[in-house]
Amino acid sequence: MSDAEAAILRGMGETEIVVRRGGTIRRERDPVDVIYLLLEGWATAAVRLPGGQRQIVKIHITGDMMGTPSMVLDTAADTLTAVTECRVAAVPLARLREVLVAHPRVGPLLLMSVQVERLALMDIVAAMGKSSARERMVRLLLDLHDRLAKIGAVDNGRFDMPLTQELLGDVLGLTAVHVNRTMRLLEREGLIARHGQRVMLGEIEPLRKISPVPPRRIRFDPAWLPAPGEM
Repeated sequence: MSDAEAAILRGMGETEIVVRRGGTIRRERDPVDVIYLLLEGWATAAVRLPGGQRQIVKIHITGDMMGTPSMVLDTAADTLTAVTECRVAAVPLARLREVLVAHPRVGPLLLMSVQVERLALMDIVAAMGKSSARERMVRLLLDLHDRLAKIGAVDNGRFDMPLTQELLGDVLGLTAVHVNRTMRLLEREGLIARHGQRVMLGEIEPLRKISPVPPRRIRFDPAWLPAPGEM
């Protein structure tokens, strides 16, 4: 992505708003006429199951686009909730259309982004179906580490993780008790350390060997992607 294209994406949103911790950004079944840019903070995307249980399907961090899966629906498929205080800008779908018409290369870039999300979801499904609680937790910690590292939020393996045991359980399909037990196990093994919300990962390679899915090296410059100035 060129600097100009990055500026276009950053400028798509309306005036930013602040959503307090625990606040709802958008509810499931709300009409879909916007997507969202998460300018700062952590948020979750969750689906409420028929029995009333909540399944968190995505943890969003600073820089993410939120609500995009519901673009193909009339009403939202998930609820977006602020985990920390968040700065959010809504992007009207009509505005997105204008950007795609005026700047055609943004379309393939968004297609790339969708494939990255699809790959991440594929890994989550694989891990949830066939792995232990320990393996699921390691996969999640590595995913957060790798994503946060790309925005400069990791310091020598350390990063803030403002997720309660209840939230972690809703991500991993575990009870809060099981989450606590699993985290303590990883600490005893010397694989992680915790100080409040601060998490430190030990040696990354041993952790990657535990993860039920292999590391993914995303290609952001595939040969089929039009180069800047070609469209």
